[in-house]
Amino acid sequence: MPDLAAVAMIRPEPFRDAAERGDGICVAELLALHGRATLPALLLVVAVLSSLPLVGLGTVLSFAMLAIAWQWPARSGATSPHRSMARVHELRLNAQGARRCLLLLARLYDLAGNLLRRRWLAWRHPRTAPAWRLWIAAMAFLILLPMPLGNLLPCLSLVLLALGWIYRDGLALAMSLVMGTAAVAFFAFSAHLLVDLVGQWWPA
Repeated sequence: MPDLAAVAMIRPEPFRDAAERGDGICVAELLALHGRATLPALLLVVAVLSSLPLVGLGTVLSFAMLAIAWQWPARSGATSPHRSMARVHELRLNAQGARRCLLLLARLYDLAGNLLRRRWLAWRHPRTAPAWRLWIAAMAFLILLPMPLGNLLPCLSLVLLALGWIYRDGLALAMSLVMGTAAVAFFAFSAHLLVDLVGQWWPA
């Protein structure tokens, strides 16, 4: 079976077909639709799930992201998720959640097939892996925090990171940093605003 990172394009049709069936789906089945359960594919699925409006799911999956960060591959992304991720693979979505996730993945791969290509390969060099591990962990930490609408930007950063790794597109990886930096700025602004509000209600 070919390495996911070497596949030129992941077709969106299997995701749309699965969505049309209207059944629930587990993470392992979502990974199977990619062709192989690699860490970049798992990161993409987990990031997409964390962006869905399902209460508490992002908080739970942020710990899975930390585990992915610890295992992040130093080479092509061929490293399969460790067996410690088995519980994440067993996580199951109901029919409504499954349809949302599958259609979102189909749209992402539609866009990726049209826009992404091999370029800026230095961003994906094995020596960059430690930096990307830290970046994934930082985004997971932001998702873990109970911040209103705080999941969207870090999840988008991780989606771009995963797609950039899968398609060997350094531009997507660079955009991941842009989105993640915006997420950090949003968190800093929100925290500052919260401190000001608390100060107004509880004057010294």
